[in-house]
Amino acid sequence: MKAFIREHDGAISAELDRDEALLLQSLASQVSVLLREGNANDPAVIRMLPDAYPGDPASSAEFRRYTASGLIDRKVANADAVIVSLSAAIETGVVRLGSTEATAWLRSLTDIRLSLASRLGIEADDQGPSEDSVLQNLYDWLGFLQNSLVEAVDDRVAPADGDND
Repeated sequence: MKAFIREHDGAISAELDRDEALLLQSLASQVSVLLREGNANDPAVIRMLPDAYPGDPASSAEFRRYTASGLIDRKVANADAVIVSLSAAIETGVVRLGSTEATAWLRSLTDIRLSLASRLGIEADDQGPSEDSVLQNLYDWLGFLQNSLVEAVDDRVAPADGDND
């Protein structure tokens, strides 16, 4: 997959092959299922739904009682947006995102990476690579995608020659 770029019409796009699109769809689907199943003891779910008050279990439980359902619904909707936008990309080799879809992608890529980080035992950004090279490579590739998407979202289309807006 090539890095995301901002097109002149404001859309954000990236070229990807069929296997990459299918892999991303599968990962987004797995995160969606994981969140919907709601296994509160799964380290990946814990990473995606952290305690609001780590030193206060009672307050954390109360906060989670009022917010977890809505947060899970939003995370599942973000994963679904990734899955849907990749459906066309499987055939065309290009994924095109509007601003709402790009935001959903950024959030979903974060959730996918958090779930992988929990499986790899990654607790901090400066931690060394995992012994599981396949998952580590996947984690790093998703980081590349996420970073290129952030850069494309932040990229401002330069005004045409003669425009001084």
